[in-house]
Amino acid sequence: MATITDELPAGGEKPASFALLRTIDDPAQLRALERRQLHQLAAELRAYVLDSVSKTGGHLSSNLGTVELTIALHKVFETPEDRIVWDVGHQTYAHKILTGRREAMARLRMLDGISGFPRRSESVYDTFGTAHSSTSISAALGMAVAAKAKGESRKCVAVIGDGAMSAGMAFEAMNNAGAMDVDLLVILNDNEMSISPPVGALTNYLARLLSGRMYSTARKASEHILKRVGVWEFARRTEEHVKGMVTPSTLFEEFGFNYIGPIDGHDLDTLIATLTNIRKLSGPQFLHVVTRKGQGYKLAEDDPIAYHGPSKFDPAQGIQKAATPPRPTYSQVFGDWLCDMAAADLRLVAITPAMREGSGMVAFSEKYPGRYFDVGIAEQHSVTFAAGLACEGLRPVVAIYSTFLQRGYDQLIHDVAIQNLPVTFALDRGGLVGGDGATHNGAFDFAYLRTVPNLTVMAPADAAECRRMLTTAVQLGAPAAVRYARGTAVGEAGSALEALPVGKGEVRRRGRRIAILAFGAMFKPALEAAQALEATVANMRFVKPLDVDLVKQLAAGHELLVTVEEHQIMGGAGSAVCEALQMLGVERRVLLLGLPDRFIDHGDPSRLLQSVGLDAAGIEKSVREAIAE
Repeated sequence: MATITDELPAGGEKPASFALLRTIDDPAQLRALERRQLHQLAAELRAYVLDSVSKTGGHLSSNLGTVELTIALHKVFETPEDRIVWDVGHQTYAHKILTGRREAMARLRMLDGISGFPRRSESVYDTFGTAHSSTSISAALGMAVAAKAKGESRKCVAVIGDGAMSAGMAFEAMNNAGAMDVDLLVILNDNEMSISPPVGALTNYLARLLSGRMYSTARKASEHILKRVGVWEFARRTEEHVKGMVTPSTLFEEFGFNYIGPIDGHDLDTLIATLTNIRKLSGPQFLHVVTRKGQGYKLAEDDPIAYHGPSKFDPAQGIQKAATPPRPTYSQVFGDWLCDMAAADLRLVAITPAMREGSGMVAFSEKYPGRYFDVGIAEQHSVTFAAGLACEGLRPVVAIYSTFLQRGYDQLIHDVAIQNLPVTFALDRGGLVGGDGATHNGAFDFAYLRTVPNLTVMAPADAAECRRMLTTAVQLGAPAAVRYARGTAVGEAGSALEALPVGKGEVRRRGRRIAILAFGAMFKPALEAAQALEATVANMRFVKPLDVDLVKQLAAGHELLVTVEEHQIMGGAGSAVCEALQMLGVERRVLLLGLPDRFIDHGDPSRLLQSVGLDAAGIEKSVREAIAE
């Protein structure tokens, strides 16, 4: 049986009672606690996170790993006056619980509930909205510069993970911050790569020493004297070599930061002592903290990936396999196709920006390790890296979420499309994604992709079509994107590797007066609505090149054309249909159905689709209203 925590609070009281935690509604109350009480608080907080997530689903491993760090930050810093920016933000459940949202955790990531990420509109303690990675240093630096410009005395802290540090944006911010005379603390939460593992008491002692005023004052005095006698540069290099013997690389000091660490991120006393010392220092500081994902919950410690974002589960039993295997998701359909296509085409290679599991690439990475490339959280690099591979005759497939490809848009245009290179983009999470909300919805890809010359854009209606479109993309010999939804795939994928005729849709139901032009995942609800409306339904398949002949044919035989897409209406596939009609000189009334001009929040995907009228009933209702007008 799994244990909720490795240690019980003082007095032997079980954490499940949450006696101390229930007295904390804001960090000021935490700061009033005695140091010995903080260990009990940590045990209760960790148990509360586990209890909450097991009932709602959400991110677990990362949150269990940051309990002590969160307590220490709110203990030492005067939040919210001092600013804390959490990178990505899926490790902020403990932060939310300690900042007045303990009871709200019961509706985490649900419709009208609190977000799974920091959100400025949700709390004054959420100083910056996050969800995509590697933004924290830039944001915290901006806050620090603003404070200085306004003459305000406050500390600004960026908490960033080792994975997020692989993104170029983080290093751009570090480079900029090191040249500025502002008070900024960057905390590297090293929980996976173990860049530099702690070495026990000596390391913790050195961290306290290097963060203390005595060391800082002595260093400045020495700098002043040695500069006057002309040997400062020699002394500086000597100091770097000495520090390098007992601390990690001086890479971060080359950026202009004072490096401290690594320290044990689960040692509350060391964390608090070190942060207290750092708070007194001026200028850019860098603290390296080593934590463990899933800390305190054995099952999550042993398999942090499985417990990264679990659905509801029993903490005592852990995640259980379903009695009957679930139907495959589109990600799994892609993963199976990838393995089959690799066997058929030796030129195929696959790339992911740190989304192996989410993109369904585990089997491929194990079967074809030499043709699999995880480039880390570096979306821009992943696209240009693929372009380089394509230049040498390979057929790269970039598996990436729709919302993350937004970061590589310039590279897609400049490095892939202008050169007309054969790169396939397997675009996962197209449309609404559910619990992760607005930051992760793939709502803009049709618009930002269809305007790019040389690029073919496809959207499958079911599993078999997804497989055929991926095959089509690789065989095109030109840039192509296949955009599919999150969740269970419709129908059976099959095993064939057959291409589709490019730019051709098909009529799947014959009706009268009304023609529904469905794109991608909207084909199924459109077909259901058409039964009641006695409407024609076309599975359009291609957003670009659009099947203009089919559009012309449908316009000639129907009074009303209805386009349906799980995408923003503005600039989407429906807009492409209107452009085609205008080009053809055909006047026909068109009803555009899709996502409204606003960000869609988190919640159950089916309820979200219903709320914007993109379920079968909503489509039927909108069409009947249009007819009545």
